[in-house]
This record gives sequence, structure tokens and C-alpha cells, in this order.
Amino acid sequence: MARETVSAQSRKLPLLQRTVLFILRVAIGWHFLYEGLVKLLSPGWTSAAYLAESRWVLSGVFRWIAVHTAVLKVVDFLNVWGLILIGLGLLLGLFTRAASIAGIFLLALYYIVRPPFVAIASSPMAEGNYLIVDKNLVELIALGVLAAFAGRSSIGLRRILIGLAGKLRRRTRPQSGAGTPTQFQERRLSTPASVSRRQLIRTLASVPFLGGFVFAVLKKRGWESYEERHLLAAMGGKVDTVTSATIKTFRFSTLKDLKGSVPRGRIGALELSRLFLGGNLIGGWAHARDLIYVSDLVKTYHTDQKIFDTFRLAEQCGINTILTNPQLARVINAYWRREGGKIQFISDCGYKEDILEGAKISLDAGAHACYAQGVTADTLAQEGKVDVIAGFLDFVRRNGLPAGIGGHKLETVKACVEKGLKPDFWVKTLHQVHYWSAKPAEECDNIWCLNPEETIEYMNGLDEPWIAYKILAAGAIHPKDGFKHAFQHGADFICVGMYDFQIVEDVNIALDVLAQPLERKRRWLA
Repeated sequence: MARETVSAQSRKLPLLQRTVLFILRVAIGWHFLYEGLVKLLSPGWTSAAYLAESRWVLSGVFRWIAVHTAVLKVVDFLNVWGLILIGLGLLLGLFTRAASIAGIFLLALYYIVRPPFVAIASSPMAEGNYLIVDKNLVELIALGVLAAFAGRSSIGLRRILIGLAGKLRRRTRPQSGAGTPTQFQERRLSTPASVSRRQLIRTLASVPFLGGFVFAVLKKRGWESYEERHLLAAMGGKVDTVTSATIKTFRFSTLKDLKGSVPRGRIGALELSRLFLGGNLIGGWAHARDLIYVSDLVKTYHTDQKIFDTFRLAEQCGINTILTNPQLARVINAYWRREGGKIQFISDCGYKEDILEGAKISLDAGAHACYAQGVTADTLAQEGKVDVIAGFLDFVRRNGLPAGIGGHKLETVKACVEKGLKPDFWVKTLHQVHYWSAKPAEECDNIWCLNPEETIEYMNGLDEPWIAYKILAAGAIHPKDGFKHAFQHGADFICVGMYDFQIVEDVNIALDVLAQPLERKRRWLA
């Protein structure tokens, strides 16, 4: 019995089975460790979007975490370091059972947040097509196997620690006399007294994998170049690459960076955020000038789930209104019904150049306000059919909603005012023309406010709230300039097309602009 220095448990499994368990443990450890490090080294990473998409049990708790910044920071911290510590434990063979159980718990949470059920809409970014079983569940089961056999493999640093602990006990504990073995001596019989060379090699087998992991991470993220760093520092620039000049990093603001909530104003009984979400990008009307593929690109990007995510993020930032075409009523209604969203819908009533029919569709879809779409109103005014716009205002108001008039051309506004029309609000384009592509030409979709100075002067004389749109000239003007220009020159609200990754940054810019003394000539009318 005294020669039984090798654990009897470890001998129960053949070498092949121990090797398979070793490979499984290292593979899962590698995955966990890398996932944790990627999140740790990504300054903008947060689990907010993932948690906000929860649709199953505990979804209320997960969504609550997503919108409370302080709690979210704690959850993100625990998530990142949990992944790292679990990964290290599995990769090195330290505390394997504890690491496996912790990993099972973490993967179970991932599965609960976003289960692959048919009845629950999955994210468009999810990899593969799953039905009940996904990679989280498979890896969870694999960790269950590792937890069950954690003490039956001698491959890992655990064996060395056990050997060192046994030697330490023999040095510090007094020896008993001859005769019947004491309880301490019985424990010694099952504790490795020493580690042979072959056993040592097997025990340290996982260490090279850690070295390989470090090498792979450095190679993937790019070795730090002193020469490049020195050169760019001299030029006042920063590295924006990962491994080469063709692979760019892309950091955007998240809810962690949000400075506050968008302030609000009123149009009639409606309380509206000063910054609206525009619907052109979501609907595919990109105004991309001569880039003919962009409209298809943005429509492909904006799946229903992506639109839901965009609306939800906008609401979390205080944007409570979207201004768009009634063609998007379907997805807006789905967001209200399926997601419990509250975003308000102002319709431009653009429908086959028939604003009255567009108003009927919008009313049926639950619009909160309607206005005569700019292009259609421009055409009607140019043709002398201002009475059609007047009939539109009357119809919308009879149905209990605020009614407005839109226009790209200032002449449309002037024609309506001259006919005595008084809408509840105006929707008029406003942007500077100091960008390189602002070259007036027939049928050239690149300028939407030909006379900004005259527009500012005329609109300042009107007594109704003004929603300014196209203030960034379809992406040609930076929000820092476009927002300030619009608010300073009389706009009460601004409508801006935004991708989801732009929302937080745009809200922060709007807050900074509104916090400044704007020197408006026009008083706030909403």
C-alpha cells in the first residue's frame, strides 16, 4: 500500500480517455479565455444590447440591468473576469471542477437570455441556425462532463500543487510511531510523494497551450511596433489598425458613454424629444448621391430585429419620436406590439403623391401626428393646389391629431402662409451649403435647402413650432455643425437619420449643443 503514490482515481481512466478529456478541457478553456480578453481589451464593449434582447424567463431582470448603468458595469466586470478566470483554470488544469461549474452557470445565463426557440425571434447577427440546441448548450454539456471527471486526470498543474501540498504537510506535521497508521498517514498514502519525469511532462502538458494562446492573441491583434508608434506620435496621430492597414478598428459610443437624456418640447398635446429619429436610412431612402448600391445596403442592414434594436436604443437615450413614411408603419406596429416599445410615430403621409390617402393609412397605423410630405407639398404648391393641403390639415385635425406642412422649398411655406394656412407645426429643410458636393443641378439629389439664409429669416417670423430636417445634407455635414446650425437658427426640433451605432454619439452632441448659449433670434415655440 505504501507504493500507491499515484492517485487510484486517475488510474481508473485509460490514457486515451484522459487525453480526450485533456483536449476538451484545453479547447473550452482557450475559448473562454479569448472571449474574456477580447471584451477586456475592447473599451466600448458592453453586454447591454445582448441583455436588452432577452425574450424568455427573467427577461425583465435582464432588461432592467441593461438600462441601469451602474448595475450594468458590475455585470460586465463579472462577466469579463469570470470568462478570463474560468478560461485560465481550464487551460492550465487548476481548480478544474470549480471552473467547470462556474462555466456551466455562465453559459446557462447566456442560454436563458437568448434561447434558440422558434417562438422567440433570434438576432440577425446570431451564427448558424439553431433549434433548442445551440453552441452554448453544447459547451455547457461538455463542461458537465469535465466537472464529473475533474479529479480523474493527472494532466494539469493540479497534480503539481497536490504534490507540493503533500510535501509541505510531511515537513510540518509530526511523524507518528510505528504500528497502526494514523489518520494523517492514511492521507499520505493517497497523496503523490513525488512526480516522476514522465509524470511531470504530462502534468505540464497544458502550459505550452497557454504559450500558444498568448502568441495567437498577439498575432491576431497585431504586434506593437515601436517604429510605427513613434512615427505616428510625431505626426500627432494614433494607430487605427489591428494587424495591417486594411483591417480597421471601429469604436462607437455605447450607453456607458451616454451623457444624459434628450430634452423635450411640445406640439399640441404631444411631448416630443428635441431630437427625432429619421426614417430614411431605415426605409432605404439613403440619398447617397451617385453611390447607387447604398440604398440596397442599408435595407439589407435594417432587418426587423435591427430596427427594433435601433428603436429601443433610441428610447433608452431619450429619443421618443420617429418621423418617417407610412410604409414603415408595419415594423413600427410590430415594435409596439412585440417589443412593448413606446416610440411615437410622426408620419409624412407620403403615398403615391396622395397625401390624403397617406394620412388615412397613417391614422389606421396609429400615427401620433401627420404632415404633408415635403416633395408632395412642393408639387402641390407649385401647381397652385394649396387647397389640397388645406383639406389635408382639416382631415387630420378632425381625427384628433396635430397636422403639419412640410417642404424642401421655401416657396411652399410662403404659398401656404399667403393662403392663410396655419398648421400645428412646420417641417422644413435646413442645412448649410458649404460642403464639396453642394453643386446645384437639375435632378441632382445633393442639395435640399438651396437658400438657408432666406429660410432662417422667414421661418423666424412664423409662430408655429418648426421641425428642421435634412440638417446634415444626407451625411455631408458633421452633426456637431449641423445640430448647432439648426438649433441656433430657429429649429425647435431636429430630425436626423441615424444608424444604431450613431445614436449615443448624436445624443451627446445634441446635449452639448443645447447646453451652450445659442443666441437664437427665434424664441422656442415648443
